[in-house]
Amino acid sequence: MTFALHTWLFFRRKLLETLRQPVWIITGLTTPLLYLALFTPLLNSFDGGPGFPRGHVLDVFVPGVLVLIAFGAGMGAGWPVIWELDSGVVERLRVTPASRLALLLGTVLRDIVMFLVPGVVIIAIASVAGFHAHWGGLALLLVLLSLLTAACSATSSALGLNLKQIGSLAAVVTGVQLPLTLLAGILLPLSLGPGWLRVLGHLNPLYYAVAAARSLAAGSLASGTAGLGFAVTTAAAALALLWGTRSYQRAMT
Repeated sequence: MTFALHTWLFFRRKLLETLRQPVWIITGLTTPLLYLALFTPLLNSFDGGPGFPRGHVLDVFVPGVLVLIAFGAGMGAGWPVIWELDSGVVERLRVTPASRLALLLGTVLRDIVMFLVPGVVIIAIASVAGFHAHWGGLALLLVLLSLLTAACSATSSALGLNLKQIGSLAAVVTGVQLPLTLLAGILLPLSLGPGWLRVLGHLNPLYYAVAAARSLAAGSLASGTAGLGFAVTTAAAALALLWGTRSYQRAMT
């Protein structure tokens, strides 16, 4: 009960911080909408080509956009952590009996909400625009991508606690974000690329989340692709939460 209460209190605090700065909510909603509005028309020429079944361009593109939202929602967690270090918030929390995992989960759960809200909006709008929604698959897809957001959020928090400098965190995040997203086939399937690119993609954990998202969106609930995506993403989330918790423990001793 105490752990659940601590988690709820930290989650509520983080959520209220976000609501006080609505610009982040607006940006989180408008960015994926811009992808739909400005990038989708460029894909019309791919309709019926490799990786794009005829009449199903959005069925391939929208799951990738959802992965991008989940990734972005989590990777911004490190910046507020550095602010809390610099302003003494983390130091003041040392004297509290609060669970360090609960402290981390407060941020993680807030970031999951920040993924789910624009994610549901995008699914609704895309369904009107021609996205063939398989509702059972989409429910599992949102669970999968919530795990991805948790992995990214915990990783970003851990990086912030260990690097302690906004410039250093920005260099690391921006340095890994582009290759991770490009090698995951988020906007265009890697099947369109050469063999060496597909090999590199399979070394990228994010690739398996993208492949599973597309499989689930298509209604393949029990496919090996979906199972592998859940296995890789769950393992990544567990490792990230462990790293984030230990980073908080070191920072608060």
